Amino acid sequence: MRLRNLCISFLFVFILSGCAFLRGREVPKNNPEALYKQGYEDYQKGRYEKAIASFQRLKEEYPLSELVVTAELGIADANFSMKEYGYAEIAYNDFINLHPTNENLPYVMYQMGMCHYKQMLSIDRDQTETIKALKEFEKLVVRFPTSKFSFLAEKLIRECKSRIAEHEYYVGELYFKMKQYKAALRRFENIAKNYPNLGLDYKVQFIMEETKKQLAEAAGKAKEK
Repeated sequence: MRLRNLCISFLFVFILSGCAFLRGREVPKNNPEALYKQGYEDYQKGRYEKAIASFQRLKEEYPLSELVVTAELGIADANFSMKEYGYAEIAYNDFINLHPTNENLPYVMYQMGMCHYKQMLSIDRDQTETIKALKEFEKLVVRFPTSKFSFLAEKLIRECKSRIAEHEYYVGELYFKMKQYKAALRRFENIAKNYPNLGLDYKVQFIMEETKKQLAEAAGKAKEK
């Protein structure tokens, strides 16, 4: 978990650190460098709303500045740090659309997945965010297979798949207990087909056989009638 958190903040800190020329010297207050420096300082001190305000001003007042691109990323990262994942996702998505060849794209795509990952619910709840996170991580791995962020994403892909499979098992088991065997079997077959090798294989195979047995018995009783 510590490694993951470090990687989440790594790129933003790296980009800002790259502007070392802003440190240790006074800069005029009304220019892009000053706004960027202020946004950086506020971000580092956890004043995320103020950081966003500075980065947004930079975008609006100096749209041609070379610092605008990193300011856009700063807005996204600040929203993410505030746990405003919906706003962060919009900002990351805008970055992808505006800068489709930017060198920071693997990080941004990773963060897109993390916006959903951070909102995942327990296995007895709806797994929409888990499915969205899985799709974003898979897109990253396909597009940038050698990126260090793809390496991190691969671990999370397995975690997302495992959670979805456990949810399917949970629902299938509920159907089984309610004697809705056809619905239960569909859930178990989905796990067997789409989520193998996640530690559920034996358990799923066993309950599938039990479900089929119950279906056969129910069919036999129906014929006797």
